Parts: sequence; structure tokens; C-alpha cells
Amino acid sequence: MLAGAGPPPKPLNLVFVLADDFGWSDLNCYGGDLVETPNIDRLARESVRFTDAYAASPVCSPTRAALMTGKHPARLHMTTWLESAAHPPNTNKVIPPATVEDLPLEEVTVADALRARGYLNALIGKWHLGTAGYYPEAQGFDVNIGGTFWGAPQTYFYPYTGTRNYGGEFRYVPHLEFGHPGEYLTDRLTTEALKVMDKAGRQPYFLYLAHYAVHTPVEGKPALVERYKLRLKPGMHHTNFKYAAMVASLDESVGRVLRKIDEDGMTDRTVVIFASDNGGVVNPWRNEPVTDNSPLRSGKGSLYEGGVRVPLMVRWPGVTTPGSVSKEPVVTMDLFRTLLDAARMRGTPEYTGGLDGLTLTDLLRRPQTRLNRDALFFHFPHYYPTTTPVSAIRAGDFKLLEFLEDGRTELYNLAEDLGEKQDLSAALPAKNRELRARLAGWRRSVGAQMPVPNPNYRSGTSAVSPDIRFS
Repeated sequence: MLAGAGPPPKPLNLVFVLADDFGWSDLNCYGGDLVETPNIDRLARESVRFTDAYAASPVCSPTRAALMTGKHPARLHMTTWLESAAHPPNTNKVIPPATVEDLPLEEVTVADALRARGYLNALIGKWHLGTAGYYPEAQGFDVNIGGTFWGAPQTYFYPYTGTRNYGGEFRYVPHLEFGHPGEYLTDRLTTEALKVMDKAGRQPYFLYLAHYAVHTPVEGKPALVERYKLRLKPGMHHTNFKYAAMVASLDESVGRVLRKIDEDGMTDRTVVIFASDNGGVVNPWRNEPVTDNSPLRSGKGSLYEGGVRVPLMVRWPGVTTPGSVSKEPVVTMDLFRTLLDAARMRGTPEYTGGLDGLTLTDLLRRPQTRLNRDALFFHFPHYYPTTTPVSAIRAGDFKLLEFLEDGRTELYNLAEDLGEKQDLSAALPAKNRELRARLAGWRRSVGAQMPVPNPNYRSGTSAVSPDIRFS
């Protein structure tokens, strides 16, 4: 050690809270009008809050794979959720590609990289990236509480088992034994997360708290359900008080985590990130709409803004300025390099090898700056209740969607038309051609899988799109 040089700085703790199916406008700080979210709003005030953050995919598993690897779901060939991957429907106009079910063990995950840096890595909650041989323990995590190949629990109440909601399939959430009647899954997962923080001791930790909430089934704690039922007023765009109760419990969870960090005296040593894996569900559950992503169009499964624009906030002591807002478009893959930056791993092979994301560190320091990137790309060659197979590009304020059944395109100026109501493809043919060509070139560059025509398709015989309950 050089004379006068101190010891190297201790790595920061990393806490990543990922909500499931959480809509862009569900939070007060993003315009929500029913549920109160004081804890996440507090985090937003202490963070850089992003207005134009995007999930890598409009459904869960691909976004989670992108977070773990820093690679685009299209490059990974993981463009749909596990249960839908290997057996695409064959009764529609085109047949979606069979895709990768399990996150390949050859991929370097963020947990793999952090383990080499000396981190204790814990996944608490949802995994949904493969069967048993591909569970978190095989992907760099030391602790896995609750993570399986399933994308949703049968119930949010202890013992978290049953057959009611998912086609008669028995489901459970592992490692949550010795609970009590009335115990709520979001609360219990938070308790387990706090235990991990205690167990880490002096070891730096990466806590990936991947809540099942607010995915279906729509089940809130009874007292909160009643509270938000009484708060309903005419004119609100959020009207599902049971869903609001789930959001409130998620907010309580974030509050408990933030208090624990404060009580441990680690506020200045802990990076906290909150995000969602895709847009909110706009389809009905038990005959009731789940949420409303207004002013954004559509929701989960769609490549309209309501399906992919998500809340994102980052609190990084010494880097972020409280109350800052960034309007720069960012995407899930960027968080891989950003997490490694926080662990002081810039320049390592894991940081530089074939990633699709950029680091957000400089943007977090100066939120009004721009990234060295002029376009984001999306690819969902599958069916869902909100969409047919589709790809999209956002370049500057313009966004083009190409529907893969027939090649039809739609073009929007998001700066003037956030709700994507006015299709400009006929009015701006040159811009339409330019973005369509860029989108096609990007698909070729990443080896994106495409749907193929269905030789047995007859007009009027399409099956109902895949059931959202299994996503």
C-alpha cells in the first residue's frame, strides 16, 4: 500500500425491490389517485426518479432475465414467460417461436459477478427464470426464499398453497414455514428480507426483493381492502380497491426496508432501487379490471406505453441528488452495469462482455444529461390479451410499432401524444420507413426470433390469447 493511502472503500450494500405487474401510474408520485404510497414516495424524493423508464419486455420472465444478464430478451431468446415458452399456440394467424425456458447457466448473472466481489446474494420472492436446475442457487445466489419456476402464488395468505386459481395446479411458496393464519405474503417476504440484512453482518449484500405483488390473484389484507373501498370517489381512474390494498402492502414493505437500513446505520452505505417488471394489468380478474395505466395506453403484454413504461427510482448515497428527475429513456438492461458500478466493478469482464445495457451512473450524477444511445428496441413475438405479435422502436420522441402478423405499422410522437392516440405513419412516411428499417436491422443484429405464418390458419378460428393468469 502506498504511504498515506487508506484501505480500499468497502463495497456498498445493494437493495433492489422489484414489483410485479406494477403500473406506471399506480404510485402517488407518478399520478396515482386512489392508493396512498408514502414510503415509496419518500424513496422517490430521496432518489433520482425516472419518468421514461422502460421494462425490457411487456411480460415478466424476459424482463427478469434482462435484469440478471444485462442482455436484451430477444438476444437471449427469452421473450415470453416460462410456462408459455416451449409450446406456443398454433391456432392463430402466425405461430410464435418456441423460446428458451430456462436462463442458461452459461450466462453471467449480476449475482455471479457480485459473488466474485464478496457479496452475499439473496433472492427473496419471485424467480420465474427456470426449473429446479436453474433456480437462484445455480445462478449466483446464496439465499433463495420463495423463488420457483412459477410466476404467481395461489394465494397471498398463509400457508400460500392451494389449487384454486391456476387450472387446478397445486402451487406453494417454499421456505415460508411456521407462519400463522392471516399472515400476508408481501409482509412475510419482507420479514425474510430483513433477516437476510441481519445475517449479512459485515459482509456486503445484494438483496433482490422480488415481490410477487401486485400480480394476480388480486387479494389484499381485509382491513386495507375496506380502507380503500371507502376512499373511492367518482372520477378516479383507479377503482379496484382490492388491488389498491395490495399496492398499500407493497408500500408498507418498502417502508420497513428503508427503516431497517436507517436503524442499522447503513443509509450512507446502501443503494436502493425500486422498479417494476412490466406495465400494469388492464385485463379483468374475477370480472373486475385490475388497474388503469392512464394516461398511458393499454397494459401488460402490449408494446404501447402502458405495457412497458414503468416506475424507476434510484437512491445512491454520494451519487444521486434527492428530488432529482430524469426524463432520459432508460431500460432494464441498464441496471446490470449500474449495479456493478455501485459495487466498484467497472472494467471487469462481466461488465464489458456483450451487454445491451449502459451504465446509468453518470446520468444519476447529472440527471439532465443524455446517454450515448438514440434508440430503445422491444420485441414480443407472442400473443397476449392486449396484443398480437409485435416489435417496437423508440428513437427520440418517436415510437414505431410493427405488428408481425401482417407488417402493419403505427407511428407516434410521444412528446405530443403520450397516450398514443394519433397514428402518424401515413402523415410521416419517411420517418415511418426510417424507423421500420432500423427496427428490422436491430432484430437481425441480435438474432431475434420471429413468428411464422400458420399454414392451417382459417379466418375466424383464432383461439383466445394465452391466459394472463399463467404469466
